[in-house]
Parts: sequence; structure tokens; C-alpha cells
Amino acid sequence: MVSVVPNASLLVYNTFGIDCRARNLAVVECEGDLDELLRNGLLHRGEYIAIGQGSNLVFGEWYDGTVVVMRNKGFQLVGETESSVSVKVAAGEIWDDFVKKSIASGWYGIENLVAIPGTVGAAAVQNIGAYGSESSDVVESVETFDSETGNTVKFLAGECAYGYRNSRFKQSDKGRYVVTSVTFRLSKTFTPQLDYKPIADALGTGSTNASTLADTIECIRWSKLPKPDEMGSAGSFFKNPVVSMGEYEVLKMQYPDMPAHAAHGGYKLAAGWLIEKCGWKGRSLGRCGVYEKQALVLVNRCGCNGNEVRKLAEAIAGDVKQKYGISLEYEAEFVGFEGDRYKKHDGHKR
Repeated sequence: MVSVVPNASLLVYNTFGIDCRARNLAVVECEGDLDELLRNGLLHRGEYIAIGQGSNLVFGEWYDGTVVVMRNKGFQLVGETESSVSVKVAAGEIWDDFVKKSIASGWYGIENLVAIPGTVGAAAVQNIGAYGSESSDVVESVETFDSETGNTVKFLAGECAYGYRNSRFKQSDKGRYVVTSVTFRLSKTFTPQLDYKPIADALGTGSTNASTLADTIECIRWSKLPKPDEMGSAGSFFKNPVVSMGEYEVLKMQYPDMPAHAAHGGYKLAAGWLIEKCGWKGRSLGRCGVYEKQALVLVNRCGCNGNEVRKLAEAIAGDVKQKYGISLEYEAEFVGFEGDRYKKHDGHKR
């Protein structure tokens, strides 16, 4: 029987460390718990949000719905060929634990995604990415609980509408399906992804193995980003904007040192560079600030609330728009804000 806590604190359920509350909180350990929540009327679309570690969320003071925390566990080898394995992983498993377990088992393809906070289920929803890799590169299928029918629905990777930090679970089907497990196809052959210069420089010219690569990436990551247990944040707060070739050529003439690379039918710019050039790196607004080592990251200086985070994010986006004519999109999502469309937020986030 799933326990439902009314008027629950969400302080320990979001990595930004925002002290907020929800009408109901339910920790789910098996799919039967979701059945029970559905029967009890707590999974109405638009009136619940399913989360993992809350590492990509900014909560307002009050979420007027049910926060469903996915904590189901389990790894299962469900298929194998001479060159690959298919591994089914419960949505509530910690993503970084899965990465390291895979490397130890001789299963490869997600080494570059080491040390990303969050859960397996949320990784499949968010399509997490880092250092040239995305989780969708290795997703084979996603198993879900349909909150409208109570049925189990399985989506093949090609049916998930994956894009840059995006999927059908964040768009057309937002708030309908709760991810319960994800099956990944991983290679038995280690092929290092070394496209990012800091990784190649750190490893040098010699050969490497998956463990060394993962350790190197983890060191690089934590040299630039705050660890969740040391400083509250939602990780990278802004998406890197993609502009057309024509827009990029105009910007490049004005700003020759602007970093960019071809992607998604245009050019992907570095949001952190844009924010830093607008003078925000290391600055604060109230009790929320921009991290000193990486301008993409907003941090909780000392007990900030969601309104302070939102105010800072809007100020940064406004300055980037004014200076460069570029609209920044948030990678983090706002949930439970009074008087706007975030008051009742739906979906499944990590």
C-alpha cells in the first residue's frame, strides 16, 4: 500500500534545496502503487508530477497536486547478441549508478554521461546529454504507466520523438505517461567518444579504457559544476540555443570569438558564453546566483525560493535577448507557481 502524505515538504525532493510544499506526496516503489494512486484519483492529468531526484526542477511555494516520487528498483539483462546487450532498468534507479554498473559489466555507450544527477526514468524523458552523447543514443524502448487507462504502454525508441533535451513525454504526451522502466542497448565493444577537446587533452595521446574515460569526465564535470550535496542547483539551467546558418553568419561577423558548432540544421551556440558576456557569471540577485565556474548554472546561495530563481533566470534571458537578439530556453522547469501556467504543472521530470 502506497503512503500518501498531505501538505508535504519537498525540501529533500529537489536538488535546488527549495523549501516548498505539495498537496500530496507519494513515493512509488512498484507499478502497483501507481494503480492504487490512479484508483484513488491522484493521477489526474495536469494534477500530478512524477519525479526522480528533482534535479531539473524549480518549485514555487506550493504545488497544488500530487508529487509522485519514483523509487522502483531493478536491473535485468533481457537480450544479448555477439556485439551488444539489452538491459532493462527500473525508472527509479540512479542514473550514475547505472552508468558505473554498465562499465563494470563490460557494457559501453554511456561513459560520457557519467555523474549526471537524476534517475533512469527521467533520463529517458529529458534525453539527457553531455560531451557529445545523449541518452537517446542507446534507448531501445521505454515502458510506461498510462495514467488515463491504467495500462502498461511500451514505446520503441523511434516512437519517443527524441530531440535536443526533448521527447514526446515532455510534449504531446506530457502528464499522461509515467515512465516505469527503460531498456537500453549497449555495446560489448568500447569505442571512446573524444570529440570534446578538454577530454582529449586530459587523456593525452595514449589509449584509454571506459573506466579511465568516465573518471576523467567526472573530474572535468565537477571542476566546473557544483555537486548537489554541496550547493543547491538544477544543473545546466539553460539550453544551448540553435540558430540558422544565416543568423550565425551575422552574429559571427559581430562577435568573431563566439563559439558554435553545426547541429540540428543550424548552429548551436554556447548559452554559458552568452550569459558570461552579459556580465552575469558569479553575480547574484537576492539569494540566488550564477555559479562562478559555469554561467549555465544557477545556484542557491542561502535558502532562496523559487520566485528568486525565476526572477534571476528572466533577468539573464532578458539581457541575452537585448544584446544578441537570441531567446534562451530554460532546461530546468518551473513547477507550482501561483497565478501562471506553472501552478498545475504536468509531466515526468528527473
